[in-house]
Amino acid sequence: MTNDTTSLLCNHRSIRKFEQRDIAQPLLDEILTCGMRASNTGNMQVYSVIVTREEPLRSELLKLHFGQCNTAPVVLTVCADVNRYHHWCRQSGCDEPYSNLLWLLSATVDASLCAQNIAVAAESAGLGLCFLGTVLYNTEAIANLLHCPEGVMPVITMALGYPAEEGRMSERLGLDGTVHYETYHDYTDSDIERTHRVREEFPFNQEMVRQNGTRNLAEIFTKLRYPLADNLAISQSLQKFIDSRWNRHDA
Repeated sequence: MTNDTTSLLCNHRSIRKFEQRDIAQPLLDEILTCGMRASNTGNMQVYSVIVTREEPLRSELLKLHFGQCNTAPVVLTVCADVNRYHHWCRQSGCDEPYSNLLWLLSATVDASLCAQNIAVAAESAGLGLCFLGTVLYNTEAIANLLHCPEGVMPVITMALGYPAEEGRMSERLGLDGTVHYETYHDYTDSDIERTHRVREEFPFNQEMVRQNGTRNLAEIFTKLRYPLADNLAISQSLQKFIDSRWNRHDA
């Protein structure tokens, strides 16, 4: 691995403010082509990328992401997609066997690999980006806005453009806390304390704890950011979407 590649990957920052400058179509095509070259299950490419850049659709889409990154000139919605493959199967006189959990998971993995290739290519070209996790909070509304048919589920959203800020470098757990050799080795209390110290002592996180008056950083996540009630409500919404728009009940 070259030093330039290492530096690019290890210095990734989420960018949420962008210059009012469009991305030229040839550059965008090149970046998207890098995404298409990612590894995928059976070389079936059961994913699609929806590029949204025109108003008012772009603003409507970002409203469904709670107004995040509203200056981004391009929004990419990467979808798990068996619709296209099933169409090809029907046209070829074959079954349509992919509307099930196995292929939702496979397509989501493939979409993630595609998105990561896009991210690396975009940053290599001097662009900035932010992954918007809120795509799973409003999946049905996003799918409806983008006219996604049965068998197409938005799973990843990326805001893309030329950075208007440097962005903040986030902390990461070290290899000793995330890498297991040969088999999984479960964590002791001292392991957890040691590996999470980098987060507990990160100045930005300490300030969050102070401002919110929580006991510790874990409580920020479990009580304020991703509480159980929200998790259950969103999970129920996702299950409803999957049952109505992905799973084939007549299979």
